[in-house]
Amino acid sequence: MMNTFWDLFLSATSQGLLWSLMAIGVYLTFRILDLADMTAEGSFPLGGAITTMCLINGVNPILATLAAFGGGMVAGLVTGILNTKLKIPALLAGIVTMTGLYSITSRVMLNAANVSLLGKATIFTMAQNLGLSHNNAVIVTGLIISLLVIGLLVIFFRTEIGLAMRATGDNTEMSAANGIKTQNMKIWGYMISNGCIALSGALLAQNNGFADLNSGVGTLVVGLASIIIAEVLIRNLAIGGRMLTLVIGAIIYRLILALVFQMNVEPSDAKLASALVLIVCLALPNFKLSRKNKGENKSGSSTEN
Repeated sequence: MMNTFWDLFLSATSQGLLWSLMAIGVYLTFRILDLADMTAEGSFPLGGAITTMCLINGVNPILATLAAFGGGMVAGLVTGILNTKLKIPALLAGIVTMTGLYSITSRVMLNAANVSLLGKATIFTMAQNLGLSHNNAVIVTGLIISLLVIGLLVIFFRTEIGLAMRATGDNTEMSAANGIKTQNMKIWGYMISNGCIALSGALLAQNNGFADLNSGVGTLVVGLASIIIAEVLIRNLAIGGRMLTLVIGAIIYRLILALVFQMNVEPSDAKLASALVLIVCLALPNFKLSRKNKGENKSGSSTEN
């Protein structure tokens, strides 16, 4: 029993570390900029497709992974322009970009529904060449990349542009009144966010051994669930601490899913299981707040009596 749980934990950890980059990307738009961005479900498979095709054509795995990040940034740029320059609402702009990215990703994959990486060197096989098992290679590589991305983002948000971006998310009107080019800040936010999401897609494609055109369906749920779990665990953290808890949130989410799938859930019900887990995660903070308010009301009533 313990061995089974340990195996599930290691699997959830390896997957959670790779998915945490998706959570970080979603967090940047959802919490920092206060925008609902659906581009994630298009930039995620785009990242996997770019990396896979690069690897098939003999590109170094590290460069192929960075190419995916660049592709995600371009996707974010398109959404940012639609939202800020063309005045299309954020949610609709993301949907438009996501829809267009489906065709672009299909073209990148040469109109194939999925492309295999069988026998090709990946960023994880590079780690395995150092003597690590596959699972350990995924965990070590995922941890290094996650910490590197978090470190770079923490440094970025301490710069003038980073502070201006956070101010834009807090109060767009006040930021504009103080001379901040809020439209540019939003575009940068979209670009960095989708770059991280595409990076997650690239790493997961290399771990799974193939890129899938439809892999982006439901990925936004993973990012949102990881954010909610992280915020339920610990509140009121600085941005660096919050991003670290997003990694933990992603691991916990994957562990919950792994435990659910141990109950002989059909593969076709995977998305339903993910949605139900998200519903629980979203409802839990409200449930805790409701109980807290009831407790305060009872204590207040007894004091008055």
